[in-house]
Amino acid sequence: MAGKYFDELEVGMKFQHPAGRTITEMDNVLFSSLTMNTQPLHINEDFASNTEFGRRIVNGIFTLGLVVGLTVGELTEGTIVANLSYDHIVHPNPTFHNDTIYAETEVLEKRESKSRPNTGIVRLRHKGKKSDGTVVIEFERTAMFFKKGQRLDFLPRFD
Repeated sequence: MAGKYFDELEVGMKFQHPAGRTITEMDNVLFSSLTMNTQPLHINEDFASNTEFGRRIVNGIFTLGLVVGLTVGELTEGTIVANLSYDHIVHPNPTFHNDTIYAETEVLEKRESKSRPNTGIVRLRHKGKKSDGTVVIEFERTAMFFKKGQRLDFLPRFD
């Protein structure tokens, strides 16, 4: 698995996730439409051009999902049971069409699971940044990670 197991994570560890993603107009409009978000700031250029932003801004929930997705390859791919919570979500700056977003992660806390001996609970802080370093989202996420050597029986084995 590409992700990290509970045992491999230490408080204070930081990850600079190398994959970036350029957000397109289609991404924003499709996501807003699929989620029934009719906010004109996202889908109406005429409306948005008359706001302080001067153009449409990217749906913040899309930005949240994108930053989580950018962390998967190095952090959670195949090694978590579930995301348990998302907390303290802030959008200090807007995201626009054609912005390229990168993610970074810091491990804030970890503890053994009280109910599942094969797992541990990890609290992470994620930041999403534009290519110029401007922070567009910061949030904390708590996830349940497998311990090394533990996995679900239905996962394929490549040993």
